[in-house]
Amino acid sequence: MNQYKLLGINPKIIELAETVEKDNQEEFKKIENSCECNSLKVLNAFHECNVSESDFASTTGYGYNDKGRETIEAVFKTIFKTESALVRSQMISGSHALSTTLFALLRPNDTLLSISGLPYDTLHEVIGIKENKSSLKSFGIHYEQIDLINDDFDYQKIEEYLKNNPVKVIEIQRSKGYSTRKSLSIEKLEKVIKLIKEINDQIIVMVDNCYCEFVGTVEPSEVGADIVVGSLIKNLGGGIAPNGGYIVGKKDLIDLCGERLNLPGEGGEVGPTLGINKSILQGIYFAPSVVASALKTNVFTSLMLERLGYMVEPRFNEEKVDIVLNIYFKSKEDLIKYTEGIQMGSAIDASFLPIPSPMPGYDCDIIMASGSFTQGSSIELSCDGPVREPFIAYQQGSLTYEYGKIGVLMAIQHLLKKE
Repeated sequence: MNQYKLLGINPKIIELAETVEKDNQEEFKKIENSCECNSLKVLNAFHECNVSESDFASTTGYGYNDKGRETIEAVFKTIFKTESALVRSQMISGSHALSTTLFALLRPNDTLLSISGLPYDTLHEVIGIKENKSSLKSFGIHYEQIDLINDDFDYQKIEEYLKNNPVKVIEIQRSKGYSTRKSLSIEKLEKVIKLIKEINDQIIVMVDNCYCEFVGTVEPSEVGADIVVGSLIKNLGGGIAPNGGYIVGKKDLIDLCGERLNLPGEGGEVGPTLGINKSILQGIYFAPSVVASALKTNVFTSLMLERLGYMVEPRFNEEKVDIVLNIYFKSKEDLIKYTEGIQMGSAIDASFLPIPSPMPGYDCDIIMASGSFTQGSSIELSCDGPVREPFIAYQQGSLTYEYGKIGVLMAIQHLLKKE
C-alpha cells in the first residue's frame, strides 16, 4: 500500500505482513466470535441495569446518592455474575485495587498464600517481600508462596499445605507479569479453586484478573473465585476510562474493600464520581471490541516476528489468556530498538525516545513505550520490559487492529534497520 511508503516501511516487510494477515484469518475469526459473545454480555448488563443518560451526571464532595456510580457497579456485578462490585476512580491502578483488597481482607497473624508464584513487582512492597514500613508484613500478616510447575498449579503441594496450615486468603495472578511463565487459563483456575474449596470452603480465593478480562468468554467469578480485581486503564476501560479500578465478588468482601478504600462506617456509600461516569460506561461498552483489537495485534505481531526468526509467547495459534505478548530478543540493543519503534508508531509523543530508567516498584531499569492518550494505559499499544536477561519485551494493547498493525510494522522496520 502506498500509504506505508509515507512511513518509510520496507516493501518486503509490507509483503510479509500481507501474507501473515492471510494466514491469520482463522485466529482472527476466533477472536471475533469471543468479541461478539462478550458484547452480548455487556449489552445485556446495560439493559438489565437500565443504564440511562441521567447516569452520566457528576457528584462532588462525599458523593452521596450517586445514581450513576450505583448503576456502574450494578453493570459490573452483572457482567461478572457476582453479588457486589466496587468500581471507583479513587483506585488509581490495578496494583492499587489489589493493595486495597489485600489490606481489606487480611488481619494481623493471618496468612496470605500465593499459588501462582512470585506476584507482580509492584506488589512486593505491598506484601513485604521487599521491606516497606507500610507493608502487610509490617502489620504482622504472613506471606507464603507455592510456585507453578510447568506453567500449571502444583496441586499436590497446595493440597498438602492447606491441610496442614491455616490460610485466610489465596492470591492467584492470572497474567504472567514480568516473567517467562505462561498466563493461567480459566480451565486451570476452575480446577484449582475446586480443589481449594473441597479442602476448606472458608478460604478466600482472590484473583488478579489484570490483562485477562474479555480475552475469553468466562471470568474467574464464574468458576468459583470469591473476589476478582482489575484495572480500568487496562481491558475494561476500553481506552476511554481515564483511570480507576474494579473489585467484584461476594458482598461481605466487597463491603470490606469499600471500607478500606474510603472509611469504616461509610464504605461504598461515599465517593464522588467527578464526571467520570460516562467514560467508565462508554469504556466497558467498547471493551470487547478493544480487547479483540489488542488480541489481533498480538496475533499479527507473533507470526510476523516468528517468521523473522524471533521467539514469541504465546505463538499466533496458541490459546490466549491475556493481552500480553512476550517477545524474546537476543540482546539489550534489540529490546531497546523494538521498544523505540513502538513509540515511533504511537499516536502521542511519537517523536520521543524511551530510555531505560528506574521506575517505582521495580528493582531494575525499565524501558517503556507508551504513546497513549491515558498515562500507563496498557490497553493502548504499548511495549515495555526490564532491561535484564532474558531480554523480553512485553507488548500489549491497541485500540484498533489497524493502528496496532501500523505501530508493529514501524517497530519491525526500526528493529531491522541497519545503522
